[in-house]
Amino acid sequence: MSTATNEPVTGQLGQLNGPWPPYTLLGRRWPGPGRPASSATVVAILTASVVAALSVPLDRAGLGWFVTALAGTGALVVARVIRVPEAIPAAVRRDTGHGSWDRFFWGTATVVLLATGTFRAAGWLFTLCLLTATLTGALAITHGRSLRSVAMTYLLAPAAATRGGLWILRGVTRMRGQGSAGVPIRVLATTAVSIALLAVFGGLFISADAAFARVFEAAIPEISPITIFRWAFVGGVTAVLLTAAAFLRAAPPATGDLDRTEGRKVNRLEWAVPLSLLVLLFAAFVVIQLTVLFGGNQHVVETDGLTYAEYARSGFWQLCVVTALTLVVLAGAARWAPRTERADRILLRVVLGALAALTLVIVASALHRMNVYTDTYGLTRLRLLVACCEAWFGLVLVMVLVAGIRIRAPWLPRVAIAAGVLALLGLSVANPDGLIAENHVQRYEETQRIDLPYLSDLSPDAVPALAGLENEAYRSCLLMVIGERTPEDSWRGWNLARETAREVIAEHPEDSPTWCWEQVNRY
Repeated sequence: MSTATNEPVTGQLGQLNGPWPPYTLLGRRWPGPGRPASSATVVAILTASVVAALSVPLDRAGLGWFVTALAGTGALVVARVIRVPEAIPAAVRRDTGHGSWDRFFWGTATVVLLATGTFRAAGWLFTLCLLTATLTGALAITHGRSLRSVAMTYLLAPAAATRGGLWILRGVTRMRGQGSAGVPIRVLATTAVSIALLAVFGGLFISADAAFARVFEAAIPEISPITIFRWAFVGGVTAVLLTAAAFLRAAPPATGDLDRTEGRKVNRLEWAVPLSLLVLLFAAFVVIQLTVLFGGNQHVVETDGLTYAEYARSGFWQLCVVTALTLVVLAGAARWAPRTERADRILLRVVLGALAALTLVIVASALHRMNVYTDTYGLTRLRLLVACCEAWFGLVLVMVLVAGIRIRAPWLPRVAIAAGVLALLGLSVANPDGLIAENHVQRYEETQRIDLPYLSDLSPDAVPALAGLENEAYRSCLLMVIGERTPEDSWRGWNLARETAREVIAEHPEDSPTWCWEQVNRY
């Protein structure tokens, strides 16, 4: 008499006809992959981590970030495409969350954002691109469509790294189980032979040609405890991030509930009354703003006793906060306002449409204020960045008005984020530090006044514009200070803007460095 068992047999990855549906809450929401990581996944993540350790310049923007982005993207593609085959077809299929077409857009955007460090030297700009790349990377990994799904991806990253590490270990165990005992020895032997060949022939080439020796010295950093620590730190962080990303792609959590655009509904009066009063308040403010916009400088001076520029500065930040809070109010109303009856839908369109349209006028007022203030006092990084954010707010409001046609717009969050990403990339192409320098050079030609301390703090992106300054003493001083604050680059930190700046600075030597530093440090 035979006894049937449900134990795995040799070559089988789970119980017969499994994986079985999980019964725990975490298992139902995030069951994890039913198979270990493939050998290709393990090797790809390890390779990308080594590339990152050797490439990333932690202290500056540079080519190494772009190289690391390409290596990481390639590792995730390999992990997604090459997977462990099923020994026995599963009776229960898990949703692996095959991405939609926009996943490729987010992945490309992530690589391009990190590539900005190759042609722009402004550290603040690259920091913004780096932070935005984490958002686009999360959007590329998750298959959810709402902001809550993206936020959940951030929150699950530590757990994904932990579970992903165990997933990778199972993959390594599988590799050892499938291969013979001599595989590690052959790998070590191959590595040793490769190192020996490169060392012998590389040493001969270095001694034979001085140009090759210089290239080799630039490519291979000086080995020191700090360098080894940096390699271990960067490689370890990269391995953790790629492991978490690969695990989330192989076993995305169920985010269907988070993607729902509608929540618990409130009574019609509960939302219509406060928002209608808010619309009346906005309308009163807009009427006054139109009077100021058309009245111009004379109206402000007679009414408030301020210059037009002072008046513009006094309210810009408040209007930016108003715009941001209005977007939050619109999102809440769209989620909780009822829309089952025709009267509900009409009321929703009228109230939210009026609020969005009035907020657009406020956005125009804020941008006009900033334009006036910039014409008077000059352009700065903060003023330029905030004006770009305010313009993006206006674009989102236009999207809200378009979404009001059909009431329901699940596409709105991702399209709004995509517009913000494209705006940031457009700002990178436009060269913000160069625009600021051009603005101050133009103002100097008109007023014969210049802010040397502020301009000297700009990045090498501003050097081509500053080279056009008519005053030779100011020009040479600014170029000298920026040049001395620009470090030499290895291939990891190579940057087009810094390379161009060095060539321009070499053409304008400074004859009075003491006077220059006194002018720059006078504040």
